[in-house]
Amino acid sequence: MTIPLQTVGLTKNYGGLCVTDAVDFSLEPGARHALIGPNGAGKTTFVNLITGVIPPTSGEIRSFGRDITNMAPRQRVKHGIARTFQINSLFPQLTTAENVALAITERTGAASRMFSRVERDAELERETVTLLEDLSILDMANKRIAGLAYGQRRMVEIAIALAVKPQILLLDEPAAGVPTNESRAIIELLERLPSHISILLIEHDMDLVFRFANKITVLVEGHVLLEGDCAQIRSDARVKEIYLGRRHG
Repeated sequence: MTIPLQTVGLTKNYGGLCVTDAVDFSLEPGARHALIGPNGAGKTTFVNLITGVIPPTSGEIRSFGRDITNMAPRQRVKHGIARTFQINSLFPQLTTAENVALAITERTGAASRMFSRVERDAELERETVTLLEDLSILDMANKRIAGLAYGQRRMVEIAIALAVKPQILLLDEPAAGVPTNESRAIIELLERLPSHISILLIEHDMDLVFRFANKITVLVEGHVLLEGDCAQIRSDARVKEIYLGRRHG
């Protein structure tokens, strides 16, 4: 079985500070895997290493058996790796459908010629509508991003990530800053994501984590403290003290 994503001894140093400490990690096919840890644990740094935003100091990143350690971010997207960010980066004056359509044209290489054929526009519209319909957010298609609630914008970000047809999806705190009354919709959207996509979720909302994930990795000070299923993570005294307990809420 080829592992979609694997890191071996992945390390990132900034001078004398080690923020990612020899992390060995595997994301299995179709995984629903969560990465948790207190603030400053190195979770986002780990995702930035995987996506090529920053280079590692040492170690290796492999995807489907291929070494991608030195691959550029754009190449990693074409290799099947997509992500969302803690802070959304949508085009606020465009509609939901237009934002998603732009991502599709970037994937297909049609951005420079998307207006050259009526048929191409029809194909683009069909794919956009199908994606929004599959995620049950088609009612937002013609609404401008600027007019959407924050939780709805996070859902559009996920739709855009799916528009590039990834095999691996990294979700960096999709519920961050989302009011409680909107987070339920995000959880339900996550549960509708295609089962063939391997997903790594970075999240502080433990209700979301325990509902979504079938495997959890706990990161503390850049190294892996523990990895296991939800029951193992819930019952571990170290996790309760470091992350789930009073010290980190």
